[in-house]
Amino acid sequence: MNPNIPSIEQLQEIALPAPVSYAPQTWGWWVLLVVVVLAVFLLGARRYWQWRRDRYRREALVRLAQLQSSDDQLSALRELPELLKRVALSMPTAIPVGASLLAMRPLHSKLMLADRTPSRAGSLPQMNVGPLGGEDWQAFLVRHSPQPLPADFSQQLALLAYAPDATVQALPAEQRQQLFNTCKHWVEHHHVAA
Repeated sequence: MNPNIPSIEQLQEIALPAPVSYAPQTWGWWVLLVVVVLAVFLLGARRYWQWRRDRYRREALVRLAQLQSSDDQLSALRELPELLKRVALSMPTAIPVGASLLAMRPLHSKLMLADRTPSRAGSLPQMNVGPLGGEDWQAFLVRHSPQPLPADFSQQLALLAYAPDATVQALPAEQRQQLFNTCKHWVEHHHVAA
């Protein structure tokens, strides 16, 4: 054998470097990690708060679906105005303060300022929608709707609530469907100020 040729017995294992740590090496990365975790927590808390706040909306949509699929169309139509009023009473609509109140002054300012009750949010006043009717009720519905409502929507609701049974039953099927669709759209998309 030739002494210049290395043999396998002469091979030695190579020393590997220490494993690299996945932990951040500088304080800036720790700060960024804390900021990201805090942002995720705040976003999750906000979504949970919105989900809890919109419970009344989900319950109203379930009831509206039950009414729409009901066999007794007369009682279903009679309950639509009451359902919308209950949704309006349940929604957390605080009266805006500051410049927003001045902007809303032309819209029924005497009603908004004279008829206030404490809100669930604390000391902020809340508009009392219970006694609203006619033009005031229509203005409230329009103000909280993202899309235009029919000009006579509150009159249609009043017809459903107070007209004789024969008048309500005489409504055409497309008008009934339009009333259900308008109510569903308003419940799903109405603006909540709080």
